[in-house]
Amino acid sequence: MTVYAYAESTSRAQGERLAFHLAHTSRAPLQGLVRVEDVASGRGVLDAEFDGPLWNLDIPAEWASSLYRAVFTSGEDSGEDGCEVYFAVRAARPSSPILLSIPFPTWQAYNRAGIPGESLYWSEEPTRAARVSFDRPGGGPPPERWEEGMIRWLGPAGYRVDYCSGLDLHEGGELLSGYRLLVVNGHDEYWSAGMRDAVEEFVRRGGNLAVFSGNTCWWQFRLEDGGRTMVCHRDAVSDPLSAVEPGLTTVEWSGSPVDRPENAMIGVSFRRGAGTWGPYMQRMHDESYVVRFPEHWAFAGTGLGEGDKFGQGAIGYETDACDFTEVDGVPLATGRDGTPPSFVILATADLRHWHRYGQGGMATMGVMRLGAGTVFNAATVNWGNALHTPAVDRITRNVLDRLSAPVRGWEVIGTADSPRALAVLDSTLYAAGRDGSLLAREVSGQNLRWRHVGTTPGVIALAVPREATVVRPIGLYGLTEDGRLVLREPDGSWTSLGQAPPGADGLATTNGAMFASTGETLWHLPADGGSWTPVDTAPGVVTLTAANGRLYAVDAAGRVRTRLPLAAAEPWTDLCDAGGTTVLTAHAGRLIGTAADRPLSWRPCAPDPDPA
Repeated sequence: MTVYAYAESTSRAQGERLAFHLAHTSRAPLQGLVRVEDVASGRGVLDAEFDGPLWNLDIPAEWASSLYRAVFTSGEDSGEDGCEVYFAVRAARPSSPILLSIPFPTWQAYNRAGIPGESLYWSEEPTRAARVSFDRPGGGPPPERWEEGMIRWLGPAGYRVDYCSGLDLHEGGELLSGYRLLVVNGHDEYWSAGMRDAVEEFVRRGGNLAVFSGNTCWWQFRLEDGGRTMVCHRDAVSDPLSAVEPGLTTVEWSGSPVDRPENAMIGVSFRRGAGTWGPYMQRMHDESYVVRFPEHWAFAGTGLGEGDKFGQGAIGYETDACDFTEVDGVPLATGRDGTPPSFVILATADLRHWHRYGQGGMATMGVMRLGAGTVFNAATVNWGNALHTPAVDRITRNVLDRLSAPVRGWEVIGTADSPRALAVLDSTLYAAGRDGSLLAREVSGQNLRWRHVGTTPGVIALAVPREATVVRPIGLYGLTEDGRLVLREPDGSWTSLGQAPPGADGLATTNGAMFASTGETLWHLPADGGSWTPVDTAPGVVTLTAANGRLYAVDAAGRVRTRLPLAAAEPWTDLCDAGGTTVLTAHAGRLIGTAADRPLSWRPCAPDPDPA
């Protein structure tokens, strides 16, 4: 007798009841055994009997939040494999800062793949279904077990995490509010609008997202029948909602009429990714990532350098990527495909040769800011099954450790070569080199190369006004070693504008006025000209800058302090740790700094988040 079973929900909380519906193909009584296993630990947690078409599981409060597998057998045939039913047990109250989502929608989409009218697959088969039900057997992980590697690694690696079903993210704002980090793992291809809205809002409000998945958020689906029917036409013509509510049409997220590229949430897309299918799937085991930004925190402790290969086998049969261009040998996201400008490419895999095996493209591992939160994306299906390799293990730990706590402090954005001064003009970051050179690069979180663009004879501090005034045009202003205020002309020469305060080594400009620091004194030069006058103390200031109507300084104690730009005494307010920086500028809401033998880094012009 073959037993068929399904659960009434893909998840329940600790202490709740989950009902299972059973059927069989025999006239014999519907009786047998059920064994429940914790997939993460591999331990059996319950052996019980069922008798009839309904079996209720009262989930003990002490069961760990995890992915579970219930196996139903009739008991008549000892060789019977049984019917598997997977479900997640949610924490009744958050017990970890990390929440791991199980991609039940994607599992259900592949259930009975290739059977006409039974599955959303195969992709372009005219006999594929447009609607599939969760009220049927199946809907578990595929044979490749894309999710299992990470699920089994987390506990032994020292991470306690809570679990949920991907369907719990649909209108899941309240659930997510109890966590710092949402982890998406394996192959999480199908997302509803409710899932995406909730996750984007969670990240924008300061939550973090770690995507150890590929082909992520590729198809939009809708839920009907109380959430038990999954609708995905994959075709705007046959979807009746396309003419009524185009944004909910069940097509690719980046396709028309939805036109909401998943790049906006996760930085990358399968649109520019790669795939190797069918008899060619094993090709994925030959591929590796190449490091493109070794100084980034994601690579801390790996020992990897630029151009090194890592993670052979982590490149799964499907990968995601963003559109990028190479700038002096550094990949830079173009944004043409909807990828936000904050996306930083950490590693790439050139898989264009896969066009012979399925879909040629790239894989781009990266990280970005989305509102107040951070998103990391490994951009590949098989990451979790390569955690036995040291580099993949270390990178995963770096991501989980950093993003499961408030993201604080400075973030490396490139090398610095110990400049004497920094300033931003027209979204270009300029540096005055200690050898008298003027260097430039785009203001970006990407590790772009510095370009030599001129000279800075004797310049020890730089500043740029936000707007031109009657007496001061927009441009690079500097203080020189011999005590002069200078301006760089369009032809690259420097013009002297007069004397600076004696011993001045810090310069800032805001609201048309200029400020200089001499280590213990703050000086002011009015917007309409005039002369320098001392206006306040500047105790221990080693560097000075301005942005958004504020002065910022690093003091000798290694703290960033700020005050309003008044030509009078004004308290300096402690803002944050300076991260070892002794050269500082600010632009677009960020402090940018460096020091001798330190990389170029940035951070928000704001206090660190509350650690609570």
